[in-house]
This record gives sequence, structure tokens and C-alpha cells, in this order.
Amino acid sequence: MRYFFEISYNGSRYSGWQNQANAVGVQQVVEDALTKLMREKIAIVGSGRTDAGVHCEQQFFHADFKNELDTDDLLHRLNSFLPRDIAIRSIVKVRDDAHARYDARQRSYRYCVTTVKDPLLMGYSYYFFKPLNVKAMDQAAGLLIGEHDFTSFSKVKTDVNHFVCTIKKARWTKKKNLLVFEITANRFLRGMVRAIVGTLLDVGTEKISLKDFQEIIKGKDRKKAGMNVPAEGLFLAEVKYSKGLV
Repeated sequence: MRYFFEISYNGSRYSGWQNQANAVGVQQVVEDALTKLMREKIAIVGSGRTDAGVHCEQQFFHADFKNELDTDDLLHRLNSFLPRDIAIRSIVKVRDDAHARYDARQRSYRYCVTTVKDPLLMGYSYYFFKPLNVKAMDQAAGLLIGEHDFTSFSKVKTDVNHFVCTIKKARWTKKKNLLVFEITANRFLRGMVRAIVGTLLDVGTEKISLKDFQEIIKGKDRKKAGMNVPAEGLFLAEVKYSKGLV
């Protein structure tokens, strides 16, 4: 029987979502906890990956079990067993062929930039002290909307078949000293959001123009785009499925 689990976590202590040979990922911690609680080997499949240090407000994974679960009881026991920087929000029984990764219709990320040094935001935002033209950054973000090849914003070594993504939303909002970038797409490439934000900051400092930014998208060359901003400001905010699946 297949179940979907909704999870959130603080990524500061982890090397990302994925299991790795020489580092601890969130997936490994959750699999170990479920295996001990269920007294059988449990493998989980996530809706996607996050890089080391990236936080997550909403992620899903699925797992298969021999018998029907008491979801309320397992939710309580699993959260008691997991470390305090990982939380399971809900457990829902789904059809046997439902897939946490392949059935996800869209994903949303948020990146936070603080323009003033703030100890209370340390670990959850990127402190950027240079003056920024936020209006120009938002205009550049609008150029991302639609279907494009995002090779310029992807890590070079990646196992994807293509680099085309459809962006549904990309915008900056300002809340006092905090700048928040929100982006929604059908899929994301490795390092894509952090590279986009780094390049948009180049627009904000007027290092590059809106026309330059558009040429970077078209150029399909990672070397032409900006830096990868630090992981600590990035949050996987939401994963959406077809109505009725979760």
C-alpha cells in the first residue's frame, strides 16, 4: 500500500535531500527512522532533490507498506523519532501507482536576500550589502516566464535529458530590508534558482542590463551567467499535484 508523506526541514545540517555515500542527507535520516519504527526496510522516493543547506517548507515523498497504516499514530511516532529540524506534516494513502516525483505538476521556490546585517536572519537569508535596483531585477525576472532552455543557469554535470523548463511565476517583492524572490515552474535544474538569483543580483547592481540578461538566457552558456548565491537563503516552498491525488 502506497502513502504520500508531506515533509519540511531545516537544511542547515544536511548535505541535501538525496542519499549520499559520504554525507548525511534528509532522505537517509527519514528512511532510517521509518525502518526502525516499522521493523522492516523502508525506502522512500522524494518529489525532487534539494542541494546541501537548502531549506524546505513543503516536500513530498512516497513509501510502500505491506499493511494499512494508522496514519495518525505513525505521524506522532515518526515526529517523535525524527530530529527537531525535520517534521512530517501529513500522511495520506494514495493509489498504488501514484508517484511523488513524476506526478508533481509544479514546484515553487523562494529565495531571501537581506540588505541589512541581521543576526536573526542568519542561516535563512543572504546578506547582500550593495545597493540594488529592485525594479530592474523584477523586470528581468519577468523575462524568465514561459518555456525556455535554462542551460545558462544549470550545473554543468547533471543527468537530465534536456534543459527546457516552463516558468509560471518569477517576481521580486520587498518587505522592509528583506527582498524575496519567488519562482514557480513545472521542473527545475540542479542549481538553477541560485544561479538565476545570482544573475538577477547582477542586474540589480547594474553590472549587466536587461538586454544582457535576455542574451544570457538565449546563450545557453553557464559561464555567462552570475554566481550561485549561498544555499542558506533558498527554500523549497511548495509542490503541487493534480487535484485529488494528495
